[in-house]
Amino acid sequence: ALPRHRRVLVTGATGFVGSRLVEGLAAAGHEVIVLTRDAAKAAVLRPPFTLVTDLDQIGGGTRIDAIVHLAGEPVSGGLWTPKRRRAIVESRTRLTAGLLLLIARLERAPDVLVGASAIGWYGLTGDEELDEGANAARDCFSHASCAAVEAALDKARAFGVRTVALRIGLVLGTEGGLLARLLLPFEFAMGGRIGSGRQWMSWIARDDLVRLIVHAIVTPELDGPVNATAPAPVRNAEFAGALGAALHRPALLPLPAPPLRLLGDFGKELLLGGQRVLPRKALASGFAFSYPTLPAALASMLGAKPMREHIPHAEAAHRWRLG
Repeated sequence: ALPRHRRVLVTGATGFVGSRLVEGLAAAGHEVIVLTRDAAKAAVLRPPFTLVTDLDQIGGGTRIDAIVHLAGEPVSGGLWTPKRRRAIVESRTRLTAGLLLLIARLERAPDVLVGASAIGWYGLTGDEELDEGANAARDCFSHASCAAVEAALDKARAFGVRTVALRIGLVLGTEGGLLARLLLPFEFAMGGRIGSGRQWMSWIARDDLVRLIVHAIVTPELDGPVNATAPAPVRNAEFAGALGAALHRPALLPLPAPPLRLLGDFGKELLLGGQRVLPRKALASGFAFSYPTLPAALASMLGAKPMREHIPHAEAAHRWRLG
């Protein structure tokens, strides 16, 4: 989708989304600069790419056409203790500050900075449809953390850099994220809705997210917050039913709400809460989703093969224990 040769700096390049983005850019003949603190982690990436472990390794005369900022502590990686809350926010904003220093010393500023925010920006909401013009429903940690991230990204405008904050939904793929964690219990018919099952799940297929990132790089009219979700969000019960159907398994074992409320805001916001988010700006800019509906996305990811061919049981069990 990139009409000419580009050089793109990617943070979070070894992650679930970043690794796929690097692979796609490199395969299309573009130059990719990968920033990772741990060089050993770059072993999962397919060359060619340029590896840096510190932004100071990038000279001021380096031409960078775009920056894609995906790095940050996983929000779902553990309970939201005060220490973890700080880590979630600071891991994103501190590196953003470093990127701003890089932009300031480059002889030519990048055309665009595409950064990862999340649909948690909208807070805890009900059934209302939320596009980029909607306000946050109420203050909560999800909103506060996303607002801090977007405020940090917005500072790039002072250098004449177009800035896009992708409010990313639940990213689906068998190699990581939510879907990979659910495969084992659902395969053994132990899956089902969470709580009432009425909470909305705004999701996006990983490959559609990668394509949307590239679309944001080359589409000048995309600016500010952009919802990175498929156009057909579903309720949690519908998600469970669709996943069970894709695996040819029943989805009849609900996860009751009371124990999840004991997890505090983590359970309330991530598991029992949700948002009904629509990608108005992406669609208006001409972006076409390859997987606009959940059944189509799951059929593409899971196909008709037994699940053990998608994810080894031992690996799935390990991921599930880690939560």
